[in-house]
Amino acid sequence: MNRRDLLVGTIAGAAIGAVSNERTWAQSSAPNQGRTGTAPQKIAVVELLELHGHYEAEAGVNQQRQVSPLDIYEDQPALTYKDTPSGTKRVNTSAIYLRIKTQDGLEGIYGPIEREPAMVIYEDLRPFLIGKDALATERLWDQMYRSNRHSRDGFFLMAISAVDNTLWDLKGRYWNTPVYRLLGGPTRESVEVYASCLGFSLEPEAVRKRCLAVKQEGYRYQKWFIGYGPGSGVEGLKKNVELVRILRETLGDDTQLMFDAFSGWDQTYALEWAHQVEKYHPRWMEEIAHPEKIESFVNLRHGTSIPIASGEHFYGRWEVQRYLQAGALSVVQADPEWCGGISELLKIGTVASLYDVPVIPHGHSIHAAMHVIASQSPMTFPLGEYLINKMRHYYHFEKRAPVPQRAHIMLPKEAGFGIELDPEKIESQKVLNWS
Repeated sequence: MNRRDLLVGTIAGAAIGAVSNERTWAQSSAPNQGRTGTAPQKIAVVELLELHGHYEAEAGVNQQRQVSPLDIYEDQPALTYKDTPSGTKRVNTSAIYLRIKTQDGLEGIYGPIEREPAMVIYEDLRPFLIGKDALATERLWDQMYRSNRHSRDGFFLMAISAVDNTLWDLKGRYWNTPVYRLLGGPTRESVEVYASCLGFSLEPEAVRKRCLAVKQEGYRYQKWFIGYGPGSGVEGLKKNVELVRILRETLGDDTQLMFDAFSGWDQTYALEWAHQVEKYHPRWMEEIAHPEKIESFVNLRHGTSIPIASGEHFYGRWEVQRYLQAGALSVVQADPEWCGGISELLKIGTVASLYDVPVIPHGHSIHAAMHVIASQSPMTFPLGEYLINKMRHYYHFEKRAPVPQRAHIMLPKEAGFGIELDPEKIESQKVLNWS
């Protein structure tokens, strides 16, 4: 083991150990009254709760598709999109939440989670977790990871992520404190987020209008999603360059601009685009190729002055370290819903800090990411991502959805993540069962 690997293990182990050694400090009215902080909290129930309801949404807007890896095929053309507002529409929605209960009545909850990892939780992790100590999160993470040959990525690691995040909520409720305090925070009073503009029309006038509206809401950073790739030829490339020009000329130099290609490009195409837009000073270009193509990211980082970002599809600290050892990234975007949960995101942050590379978690969800960001150094975790359109209804079933004010999300004061389901919005529910 080299010195860097030893240092990573030592720092990560110390961070988790500090959490494990926490002692009960809650007031007498707290739910952990009478507990010593050392007694095991044995898991009695692991259940997946599916909720159903509906909401009203604006119709005919925010359906711009982004470039896709499939766009190289002739039968997958990039279609021209234009917002056509048409009143409101009823949207039926559902969400799956993971709930873990102990024999003493303690409960942790997390979600929404996706159906595929929910199935893995039910079939593989649920039987293993019953009877285990819910407070021993580091032990349980390691055992879940070692329990299956396919645990290092994909749906299995997403399932581990969901369990890990739920257990952190449970620990917060046990000690009657927000998760970010268990992680060592707070390091700031609020978490700044950047505006992620997925779905916004890419028509020039619509871009000008939307980007100014976002800026007026207080966002210093905006990420826009590229609409075209190699399959759209020279005309598509021109539109991709034009998007950058319009945004920079409209917003001026005091807004940071980022661009996401969703693995729909190759390095030749990405370099051509980069050379044409470098003069507009993008903050980063994101996911220019599939994550297994480390050399493409290395070549891009050496071939352009634009910082290179990726990582939402990274699975664990080992993959992050390979990228950073190769000098492939300027920004790591690991997602605690997918990379292994809060426990693993902390370790990824330690690895990234050794290379002086920031971690700006991908914003598929925001509860877990927000608490990690809030508890760590702003040098390593400076920002979060807020998907404006998705987050508008993503937490539909919760009483206190995290919503930015002037691009900042205030730190919650409730125990755990502060997730509380709203019975008024739940029209039906059931406990999922795949047996």
